[in-house]
Amino acid sequence: MAFQRTINNKVMFNGVGLHSGRETNVTLRPAAAGTGILFHRVDVPQAVTIEAHADNVVNTRLSTTIGKNGVVVATIEHLMAALYACGIDNVHVDIDGQEVPIMDGSAAPFVKGIRTGGIVTQSKPRKYLVIKKPITLVDGDKKISIIPSRYYKISFDMRFNHPVVNNQFRCMEFSEEGFTEDYASARTFGFFAEVEILKANGLAQGGSLENAVVIGDNGILNEDGLRFEDEFVRHKILDSVGDLFLSGYRMFGHVKALKSGHDLNHKMVKQLLASRDCWKLVEFTASEHEATPLPLPLAELAWSKA
Repeated sequence: MAFQRTINNKVMFNGVGLHSGRETNVTLRPAAAGTGILFHRVDVPQAVTIEAHADNVVNTRLSTTIGKNGVVVATIEHLMAALYACGIDNVHVDIDGQEVPIMDGSAAPFVKGIRTGGIVTQSKPRKYLVIKKPITLVDGDKKISIIPSRYYKISFDMRFNHPVVNNQFRCMEFSEEGFTEDYASARTFGFFAEVEILKANGLAQGGSLENAVVIGDNGILNEDGLRFEDEFVRHKILDSVGDLFLSGYRMFGHVKALKSGHDLNHKMVKQLLASRDCWKLVEFTASEHEATPLPLPLAELAWSKA
């Protein structure tokens, strides 16, 4: 994983937006090394390109939205998490609407599509963001910290005062296969009691039992139930992976979150990037990578250079 990657072939997705309720088409195209992740709104008179970066985040209410010159792309977090999971650093994302399709409410359809299209390793080394000093952000009863670690880890403490969803905690040590198997298919969720309020405010227009876990007063309303016993906190970790990828880098650090969401995740990325004394960028050349005779985790190499 020392080198950048892109997709091998075009990949297309189609579906409705969770909040807009509008049908949207998305096409992923290969991109040259160093391009990054670029969203292109192709349905407007003059196509607008928006870099997937924290500087371009314009809204974090119930999802993460990026924008430029008044043109937006909403609910990008699941696709961003899938790109991270598949090791994709460079890709063009053509979209003919204002919101990424929600698909089944998880990142799994995106991961499957990307893998079906194939992945190509490029010749340019990656830059990894290695956490050197702890950084913490507190917002009322919510908190998120990132501390030094030889791996990329996310610990999430989720708390709800509800008979069906109470407290859940889980810690993920990231690996492509581990995330794909244990987190990518965890779905977004919401409370049935809030549906009408959300719809009245122009949100959740496309939400249904087909693309979200809906929580009633006494149980889960989805006929098939949950995919995991702790699907809710797994989805929170999935969202965090997508949101934190808007730093523009892959990370070596341990994220510790308490009741965090899109807004606090975004604020943490902004604060982190501004705190240059807390991190260092590390990259590897081909010779350095090939000179490692043992299957030593890349994180160990990065830590030794931090």
